[in-house]
Amino acid sequence: MEIEAVRTFVAVVEFGQFREAAAELRVTQQAVSKRVAGLERTLGVTLFVRTARGARPTLDGQAFLPHARELLRTVERAAASVRPGSRALRVDVLHRRIAPALALHGFRASHPGTDVDVVALGDSDATYAMEALLAGDIDATFRAVPGYDLPRGIRAERVLHDPLDLLVGPRHQLASVRSLTPADVAGHRIWVRGDKRGAEWAAYYDGLGKAFGLRIDAVGPDFGTEALMDAIAESDALATLVGSRDRHVWPDTHDLRRIPLHGPTPLYPHSFLYRTGDRHPGLAALLQHLVRTRPAPPADAWTPSWAR
Repeated sequence: MEIEAVRTFVAVVEFGQFREAAAELRVTQQAVSKRVAGLERTLGVTLFVRTARGARPTLDGQAFLPHARELLRTVERAAASVRPGSRALRVDVLHRRIAPALALHGFRASHPGTDVDVVALGDSDATYAMEALLAGDIDATFRAVPGYDLPRGIRAERVLHDPLDLLVGPRHQLASVRSLTPADVAGHRIWVRGDKRGAEWAAYYDGLGKAFGLRIDAVGPDFGTEALMDAIAESDALATLVGSRDRHVWPDTHDLRRIPLHGPTPLYPHSFLYRTGDRHPGLAALLQHLVRTRPAPPADAWTPSWAR
């Protein structure tokens, strides 16, 4: 099994498009297609369903994904074991297109001499990321966790507060509205992909739903972001929540509408978690940058009690 083919498979899953994966890996789209085709021949299964809007993993692809990610983590650990002290600052983000990843992009632009390796562990349970921190597999991670519920040896700094937008399709009855209060959304179904018990964002959405009487659920199978966007684009009743700083192509490819929430403004709290004994020279610079560029919360901000 070719390691680069596995890496390419994971990139296509994360970006949902062969073109975007090719740009991330700095290869041609043809090379991405060849790698995926070779991996499919090796495994004897089809890993992706190709659509006009991109690619989404098949059931076999979904089953293979966690093992592929674990394989890549093993390869990274093996390489790091023979170059101690020389690797790039390794920072975990849940997704490469959300606010923490954009914050890292800003850091790299202002600190061109600091090499940063952005990884996506992709596990909804923050416990795994903390274990990776303590093991030295990563230097830092962005997570939404209570600061009082951290294992010994890990510190947290609240660095990002991302306002939430309601995302709806063109047929939704709220599609023409310019802004909403959270109370205005009560009675409308909000589907949050992967909002399962144990996911780090589950506690946040539980609190948000109870505070404003919102119907937030994750009923039904999770076929990935692309499938969720397809469903929202075609529905007159389904909506989801996204961070206002998320960098996605969804509104362009699906004709979706972002509607800001105000009065109050729900903020999703991102904390920067790091190991107290980590002496990587880039860690202090990154933390200082995040604190210096931390956005001021709006006057009408709402966050759950554990994040205040």
